[in-house]
Amino acid sequence: MCAPLVMETVARSLSRRAFLASGLGAFSGVALAQARVPGKAFSRAADLTHELSPEIPLFPGAEPMRITTLVTVRQNGYYGNRLDLWEHSGTHMDAPAHFVEGAPTAERLPVASLIAPLAIIRIREKAARDPDAQVTAEDILAYERAYGRLPRGAFVAMDSGWEARWKDPKAFLNQDASGILHFPGFSPEAAEFLVREREIVGVGVDTLSLDFGPSRDFRAHVTLLGAGKYGLENLAGLAQVPPSGALIFVGGPKHKGASGGPVRAVAVW
Repeated sequence: MCAPLVMETVARSLSRRAFLASGLGAFSGVALAQARVPGKAFSRAADLTHELSPEIPLFPGAEPMRITTLVTVRQNGYYGNRLDLWEHSGTHMDAPAHFVEGAPTAERLPVASLIAPLAIIRIREKAARDPDAQVTAEDILAYERAYGRLPRGAFVAMDSGWEARWKDPKAFLNQDASGILHFPGFSPEAAEFLVREREIVGVGVDTLSLDFGPSRDFRAHVTLLGAGKYGLENLAGLAQVPPSGALIFVGGPKHKGASGGPVRAVAVW
């Protein structure tokens, strides 16, 4: 989510002081690959990552990625490209610093938080009826009635089925005549519930933003990132993965001062 243009609309809801006061300042087309993995503690793996290219959907105001070939095997003996891209392109991470001044940047997140039990909350039917559908606290409780309480240190992902639109950027953004976007996300109440009532490391969505498309205050972002959690946006392949019992491995960005960046996310079970 979150092109620079969007960030201008967010009043600094949480300052560095507010973040530290929360007690968390100490935090120093897609190839949908599912494969059997012999000889491991798990038997299956699924790629939750869209292929990154200049053609992918982006939040309004973000510049498209550019790939420039600098050398080739034929001419230079080896092959290499230069990449120019907005940090929040493709399947990517939102670090706490993306919305909270003074909060941890992506490279400072504890490595243990990048490996987590994966809980997938499916709202496909609701999203098919209403593109502005949101994961609610009741959706989380319904999930727990079916699969048990969210495990400590869980990563909670929304599966709305929105990734079916990925190859059609116009449909993925789903922008109306007034310029308002329409796609599913987490409700502020669900974000508050996860932060206050459960011990999670982060949340993910198969859409452009943790907040649903019409949001103007980005309260889910502010709540989650303000509590030191991270977000993953534009996840892929969640339908391949069981709702509970899997682990997610997040190959997070590690450049200096990262507000986020493209990731390679993999689920295993």
